[in-house]
Amino acid sequence: MQAVLYVAHGSRVKEGVDEALAFIDEVTPRINAPIQHKSFLELAEPTIMQGVAACVEQGATEVAVAPILLLTANHLNKDIPDEIEEAKRKFPEVVFSIGQAFGVDDRLVNVLEKRLKESNENYKGANVLLIGRGSSDPAVKRDLTRIAGLLKSRAGLNEVSTCFLYGKGVSFEDALQQLMTEDRKTFIIPYLLFTGLLKQHIQTKIANIQEMNKAVHLCECLGYDEQVQHVFIDRIIQLMERRDEQ
Repeated sequence: MQAVLYVAHGSRVKEGVDEALAFIDEVTPRINAPIQHKSFLELAEPTIMQGVAACVEQGATEVAVAPILLLTANHLNKDIPDEIEEAKRKFPEVVFSIGQAFGVDDRLVNVLEKRLKESNENYKGANVLLIGRGSSDPAVKRDLTRIAGLLKSRAGLNEVSTCFLYGKGVSFEDALQQLMTEDRKTFIIPYLLFTGLLKQHIQTKIANIQEMNKAVHLCECLGYDEQVQHVFIDRIIQLMERRDEQ
C-alpha cells in the first residue's frame, strides 16, 4: 500500500511549524495515496522515524518521502537518506523512495516577481538581493544564481545578486555592508519558505540598514505561495511515477 511521508524542515518558532502543517494540509487532498503522514527533519515532531512508523502501522508497503526543501543540499543529500537507511533496517519489508527539492522552476520565479509587486514600489531597473539559507554544497549557490538570472530577465531588473546566511557564496553580512556604502534602490527577498529565526534575523538586520539607507526595501519571503504548492505537488507526482516505472 502506497504512503507519502511529507518532510518539512522544522523550526523553533511555532508559527513556522504551523505554516508547514497548513501547507501540507493543502497538498494532501490532491495526492492520490491512501496513507499520508507529516514529519519534520529537525526542531519539531513528529520526526521522520515517527512518521515512517505511522505509515507502516497503517499498512504501508511503499513510502514515498517528499521533502519540502527549496534547493538540493546536505539535508537532501545526507540527512534524509541517513534517516531512511535507518528506516530500511527497521522495516526491511517496506520500499522507500526519496523525492527531489523544488529546484529551479519558473513558477518560483513568478512568486519572486509577485513579491516585488506586493511592495507597491517601482522596481523596474532596480537591484534585487536574494537571501538564501545557504549550504556548504556548491549546488545551492549555483541554483540560486540561476534563479536570480531568470528573475532579472523576467522582471526587467538592473541586477539580481545573491547572498547566503551561511555556507558558500557572498555572506549576508558582507551584502549588508555593501548596502550601507551605497545609496541605490534595492529590493531584498529572503528565499525562504517559513517564518523562523532566520527570517526574524533578516528583518532585524534590514530594519537597521533602512535607518541609514531609505532606498532599501524588504519584501516578503518566498513563502508557501499557491505556485510553490503546485511545484511541490509536481515533485510528489514525479516521485510516485518514477517508483511505478521501476
